[in-house]
Amino acid sequence: MQQIVSFVFKNSYRLLFLLLLFLSLVLTIQFHSFHRSKVISSANFFTGGVYERIHSVSEYLQLKTQNDQLALENARLKMLLFNLKDSTLVPNLDSIKGVKKVNIIVSKVIHNAYNTHENYLTINSGSLQGVQTDMGVINNAGIIGIVDKTSENYATIVSILNVKSQINAKIKKTNHFGSLVWNGKSTGFVQLIDVPRLASVRKGDTIVTGGQSVIFPENIGIGTIDKIYIDNQTNYYTLNVKLFNDMTNLGPVYIIKSKDRDEIINLEKKNHE
Repeated sequence: MQQIVSFVFKNSYRLLFLLLLFLSLVLTIQFHSFHRSKVISSANFFTGGVYERIHSVSEYLQLKTQNDQLALENARLKMLLFNLKDSTLVPNLDSIKGVKKVNIIVSKVIHNAYNTHENYLTINSGSLQGVQTDMGVINNAGIIGIVDKTSENYATIVSILNVKSQINAKIKKTNHFGSLVWNGKSTGFVQLIDVPRLASVRKGDTIVTGGQSVIFPENIGIGTIDKIYIDNQTNYYTLNVKLFNDMTNLGPVYIIKSKDRDEIINLEKKNHE
């Protein structure tokens, strides 16, 4: 306390000057509109900058939540689109009539293999989330693969980059079907085989999922025709398809659960009895 009193006495003239300066500034700002507006403007600039930085930090911290919300919204939109004959059309809510034939489960790839001939992926959703064997897996760009095995909270996926994978696909503009396979060479290309020679095919034509599959809805994107070959043994086309997806860089995915799948399979089994 004695040191404080001593400091005040030693610096009394300086403290008095600062006090008078402060009072003069306050009076000037209070009674002169020009000076007052300048001070308010400067204060707003300072606080605005602080708030902007706080908001930026908050947005960064909330990125995961926002990404999850976007994934859920994409899933909802895809669920509407999959009820249409052509997924490129705008959904007509009246045509859906409240019946959702396809359910979507949002998940994420946590392990991605693409450098062997039999590649598998792992996702962080399993039987507890409703994932079952033989469900189709896609993302915003196109198809990823088919569910192989599940545990309670995880599942493995047979990647389309697997030489054992075989998926029904078609040329979108002509509806000519074939089997989508992988020759084990490039991660950016798959092959559509057994396409009839009657089909009109051109480089750049879009390849989508076919309507003969109970795993994938029709017209889900796969890629575009890059090269066209003729199989000398079968006299069918083999199409080299450039994938829409970058299979080496996968994140959020959607697992498709078709409510009609079991009914269709059971009906087809009866035809073989």
